[in-house]
Amino acid sequence: MHESQLSLDPSEAVRLVRGLFPSVAESEVTAVESAGTVNYLYRVGTGCSARFPLQGGDASEVRAVLLAEHAAMREFAAVSTVPSPLPVAIGEPSEKYPLPWSVQTWVEGEIATPASVSWSTSFAVDLAALIASLRQANTRGRSFSGEGRGGELAAHDEWIAHCLQQSEGLLPVDRLRRAWASLRSLPRHGEDVMSHKDLIPGNVILKAGRLAGVLDTGGFGPADPALDLVAAWHMLDFSQRNTVRTYLAIGDLEWRRGAAWAYQQAIGLVWYYADSNPTMSALGRSTLNRLLTDPNLSL
Repeated sequence: MHESQLSLDPSEAVRLVRGLFPSVAESEVTAVESAGTVNYLYRVGTGCSARFPLQGGDASEVRAVLLAEHAAMREFAAVSTVPSPLPVAIGEPSEKYPLPWSVQTWVEGEIATPASVSWSTSFAVDLAALIASLRQANTRGRSFSGEGRGGELAAHDEWIAHCLQQSEGLLPVDRLRRAWASLRSLPRHGEDVMSHKDLIPGNVILKAGRLAGVLDTGGFGPADPALDLVAAWHMLDFSQRNTVRTYLAIGDLEWRRGAAWAYQQAIGLVWYYADSNPTMSALGRSTLNRLLTDPNLSL
């Protein structure tokens, strides 16, 4: 998926996991098919997962990132309304795989898709309750780090322009260019709140159509209050998006900023993963379609 992606032979993954957990049988370390874009994923027995970063150069820097993620995971789990992974250990590099890697607890359930619960009022309420709980968490005086999504929309102009150029022939670029022009300058009101920062379907666990867990919580931190609203456009149809908005009492400006963050995330998915990760590419298309057809946005 990435030009600088590391390779990981399955036998090496098994060897590394068993080196950390000698009591685990070789047959209990199994590769997990995933649309994820950051890690190779292996299930360890029934209770854990091992995540091997796809990218990274300096082992000490990667270790520092993993330690920070583990701290954020604990913080998220303490305020989440549903189960989320907890850190277990950090594994050591080897000659065949040069980076530290992470072990965390496994959360049972079914991975969501853009359409799997799009119609569900119950799921919409579950999602809104989760976002509300995260927002109420103490930032402990922290503010947005400046990396990734969650700061100022206009800071992403260069990336959006690049994505639009790459999307010629794949998407209605002229309309999407006009849409970003109307979204990028939306003013920001309100202090940062604690945010998951990546509430896409692949990080959402379902059971019987209800929210049952959240994955990839290592980025939990302060950000624009509108950021986690991306989940509404990634996973819900119009009427259920309104359920989320009503539950959270979101005004028009913040709601539109949530739409802007969903656009910023989706516009890069379609072209970048067109061949290497069709699931992520399809998510981008689905989200952009929801944005462009939402009568309240008039994009």
